[in-house]
This record gives sequence, structure tokens and C-alpha cells, in this order.
Amino acid sequence: MSTYKALYLSPMIPSFNLDETTSFFNDLLGFETVMLTDSYVICQKDNLTIHILPAGKDIGQMEFYLEVDDIDKLWNSIKDKTLNLNVREPVNREYGMREIHIGIPKTNTLLFIGQAL
Repeated sequence: MSTYKALYLSPMIPSFNLDETTSFFNDLLGFETVMLTDSYVICQKDNLTIHILPAGKDIGQMEFYLEVDDIDKLWNSIKDKTLNLNVREPVNREYGMREIHIGIPKTNTLLFIGQAL
């Protein structure tokens, strides 16, 4: 039994280039930088935050999932900006989700963006 209410879960993404990774979230997905230092960035959209920090040399792969309310509208607004990214266009999955997969620049992180079918 839980004794607290969980409010948010904020991923902390190790990056090999903080500027490029920050630009990915801000320019492609509409996040806004709310904190910026030489070694740490926080980007926010609505109630979500992404924390970006310098990667060590032996960083493992990360994956996280962002659920949205209209994946096709999002895709239409970003597809022209994804030409130099590792992207899987929207696809319906057998587990009831429609998803986009994007490799986040200068990280070892895969972003799944999905909407329930």
C-alpha cells in the first residue's frame, strides 16, 4: 500500500552534446529550457520535464515512452525536421499503440512516442 502520491517521472538523459540534445527537445518537440548550466539542462513541456546531463564514456542505452493525445498531428508537425534523425514513422503496433521511434541526437537514447489506438 502506497503512502504517497507520485506526481511526475522525469527522465535524466546522458548526452554527448548538451546543446544538440536540448535543441532536439526544444525545436522538434516544443519543450522549453527552464534551467541551463554548463553541465545540466532541464527542458519542460506542460507537466513534463527532461533532465539532460553530460554522458560518461561507458553509458548504456536508455529508452523512454512519451504518450501524446494526437500522434498523427504531432508527426505532421515534425516530420520535415526529422530528415537527419534515426526515425521510424508512425506505425500501429500489435499491443494497441500507434508509435513513432526517434533516436535522440548525441545520446544513446531511443524515444518512443505513442497514442493508444
